[in-house]
Amino acid sequence: MTSSERDAANGLDVSIVAALAEIAARHDLSEVEVDHNGLKIRVARERRPAPVVHAVAAAPVSVAPAPVAVAPAPAPEGHPGAVKSPMVGTAYLRASPESKPFVEIGGTVKVGDKLMLVEAMKTYNEIVAPRAGKVTQIFVEDGSPVEYGQPLMVIE
Repeated sequence: MTSSERDAANGLDVSIVAALAEIAARHDLSEVEVDHNGLKIRVARERRPAPVVHAVAAAPVSVAPAPVAVAPAPAPEGHPGAVKSPMVGTAYLRASPESKPFVEIGGTVKVGDKLMLVEAMKTYNEIVAPRAGKVTQIFVEDGSPVEYGQPLMVIE
């Protein structure tokens, strides 16, 4: 018996799984789950956050440049001050489009200060500062999608 025959014998229409995978891809979702008449199907896909690229203007080069050793910046995931997303959703850096951001680079925060909101399933979840310090980097833009565990910002 082939696997498709076995699935059909168990009442599973594999076209449902294919349709859920297509929905997940089309809407850039990390997972889709359906529970219908006791049949529960979950399709999950791994998504990697896009790297943040910063444009830097080229500095003038001297005639005889001296070699300079540059230490690579630590990955945001490994940074001890990285604040990570506790869920999949949409990040908002301000309460409304007209209001000022909760925090900005260079600003200081205390433990429990609101850093941003992550909207998931029509619910706005406050992301608060786990530690006091200075916000040195913000990795997301207002209204951008975020993944579970994705670094959102760094507090040093």
